[in-house]
Amino acid sequence: MARDSGTEALAELAQERVDHRFKGLPPDAAGLTVAELTAQRRNLFTGGFATPVLALSAERLEHNLALMETYAARHGLAFAPHGKTSMAPQLFHRQIEHGAWGITLAVPHQVWVARAFGIGRIFLANELVDAAALRRLAAELDADPDFRFVCYVDSVRGVELMDAALTEAGAGRPVDVVVELGAGAGARTGARSEADCAAVADAVAGARTLRLAGVAGYEGEVPDADPERVRAWLRRLVALTVDFDRAGRFTGLAEVVLSAGGSAWFDAVADVFAEVPDLSLPVLKLLRSGAYVSHDDGHYREVTPFNRVPAEGALEPAFRLWTQVVSRPTAEQAFANAGKRDAAYDLDLPFAQVVRPSDGGPERPATGVAVSGLSDQHAWLRTAPEAELEVGDWVGLGLSHPCTSFDKWQLIPVAEADGTVVDYIRTFF
Repeated sequence: MARDSGTEALAELAQERVDHRFKGLPPDAAGLTVAELTAQRRNLFTGGFATPVLALSAERLEHNLALMETYAARHGLAFAPHGKTSMAPQLFHRQIEHGAWGITLAVPHQVWVARAFGIGRIFLANELVDAAALRRLAAELDADPDFRFVCYVDSVRGVELMDAALTEAGAGRPVDVVVELGAGAGARTGARSEADCAAVADAVAGARTLRLAGVAGYEGEVPDADPERVRAWLRRLVALTVDFDRAGRFTGLAEVVLSAGGSAWFDAVADVFAEVPDLSLPVLKLLRSGAYVSHDDGHYREVTPFNRVPAEGALEPAFRLWTQVVSRPTAEQAFANAGKRDAAYDLDLPFAQVVRPSDGGPERPATGVAVSGLSDQHAWLRTAPEAELEVGDWVGLGLSHPCTSFDKWQLIPVAEADGTVVDYIRTFF
């Protein structure tokens, strides 16, 4: 799909009507278009928003986008951030505006969303053997000569299934594939040995509908990952690429794709990819980290490579979930109206950060308040003697794991530091 069509699709999002589908928005905004509501620049705290409501920080979002743009450029990396994190085409386009080569995705539905919004380069970090999806992919590639698509292969059987489906579909353009090297015994997908990778590459060479474009993998699955083990596996990935090149396996290409990089070890990827020797073709060193766009207050705050390389900068958590105290049955306990339907909880429970008193007093730290559990629609709050918390107060929660935060909200306000809502992010899960 042409970029102009994608721009039109983005513009159409602003004409969507606010209604019952969207949590947390002001009840009196029902019937307005998103553009009309945005133009009102309502305040998140005084503009009628209902709890629970998830918000993104406008300033922190922009900071994170800019930081990873400069990081990738500084290290000579192309960047295809993983779009499964947000599934938000508005953010896809902002990432591309901040220098991204394209967008990484994980399953066919996500590819169709990205294509509907004009994304012209997609890296599918997964195997694709579904015949129906391959038929549609063939049609997309044949209809748009500028569309660039790359996906994993890790088995001879997978190559055979792809070739059969694409042949039956009458595919006019070959599908670019990269051989996925598995990260080790017990890891996720990927061929387990260099010999297995060579067998897959041989199968690709014999498939009319496929073209070997490079080598890839995911270092986040290295067992018992530490800097030494991750770098050792990344050097295997580089060595495999070099061996394939010397064997003349990359033909008919303008460049060789070499790709890795989640959100926990991209510093190791940068270091090892800097060691890649000259090949017969230029190398597209493609980083795929995705959680950076919002970052978080838990898991990724702890594992981000910027903790190891503080001179490179620091990501900032951009999410905050606002919930309201609805019950205070004892001095040691309170309940707020956000639960598993609203907050990520697969890695960590939310973190109580700030309180906004219902009487309009100033925001203060959530001293003595901790989230001890989640029900479907309630946060269980443990309150120490020093906690000043009353029914009606708003509590701002930090979240852990962006990928399971975005997916609970279809329309997310973007608020400036003073609470002014300047945009709304639409997600497609």
